[in-house]
Amino acid sequence: MAMAEQRNDKPGRPAGPRERRGWLSRIAPGVRGFTKKDTPENLWVKCPDTGEMLYRPDLEAALWVTPSGNHMRIGAKARLAITFDDGKCERIATPVVVEDPLNFPDDKPYPQRLKAAREATGERDSMAAGCGTIQGQPAVVIVQDFAFMGGSLGMAAGETFVAAAREAVKRQIPLVVFTASGGARMQEGTLSLMQMARTTLAVNEVKAAGLPYVVVMTDPTTGGVTASYAMLGDVQLAEPNATIGFSGRRVIEQTIRETLPAAFQRSEFLVEHGMVDQVVQRKDIPSVLSSILKTLMMGRERLSPAA
Repeated sequence: MAMAEQRNDKPGRPAGPRERRGWLSRIAPGVRGFTKKDTPENLWVKCPDTGEMLYRPDLEAALWVTPSGNHMRIGAKARLAITFDDGKCERIATPVVVEDPLNFPDDKPYPQRLKAAREATGERDSMAAGCGTIQGQPAVVIVQDFAFMGGSLGMAAGETFVAAAREAVKRQIPLVVFTASGGARMQEGTLSLMQMARTTLAVNEVKAAGLPYVVVMTDPTTGGVTASYAMLGDVQLAEPNATIGFSGRRVIEQTIRETLPAAFQRSEFLVEHGMVDQVVQRKDIPSVLSSILKTLMMGRERLSPAA
């Protein structure tokens, strides 16, 4: 009973909200303890490589590159911000397309999946585009967001790519694309596969205008995206250790009945075999892009990105 009287003035029932005291207030009277509301749920992020818990503000300052060197996936907004000068760009609107044109049967309706992805990412679809300068060099930049349904290529993404390519031609400035995708969007069937051809034709329009087209492949770049615009760049860059390929490793091994190298379908492996020109650290991408674009546009008259 004495123990009960020390812990609670009213033994026989648990302490109410006003009677509970945290450990901090017990050892330091007058100091308020922290509540769940005081600590954001996403304050700590787990490193994919080591499992170490990383302080989110520090990770953001490091451009979402962990101490172990893992280049974590980032969204379109963050990618555009770290690519363009002062994080400023003129966004190119995502064209409106027919949603769920096939009335795709699924355990969760396709429109609901789109709504959830939009709420989670803040983007209209898996592709976002903007126009600005990269260390002084004008460019139109397209970014795929893997967080939006696996960065899947659908009609809206295809229309965004075409609109961005035509904007580059209109302004007579280079086109840069950051790829991150699992491939075509199955909920749109053949209409999704058609975007492989449409984006390829858009790239041809850029090249026909004599403008540079540069690809930066991020983790992962796979499927129909790899089979189309991701491999058509005048210069092919990639972030470290990014997965790049068409079919998955297991599918290939089962088909050819051989064991593939450990680093197969990684950025560094593709550099060694001539499919990627250079692996670039995330922090260095703006300066590398600026140098490439300046060289490829040398001697060419161009309009201001604000024109």
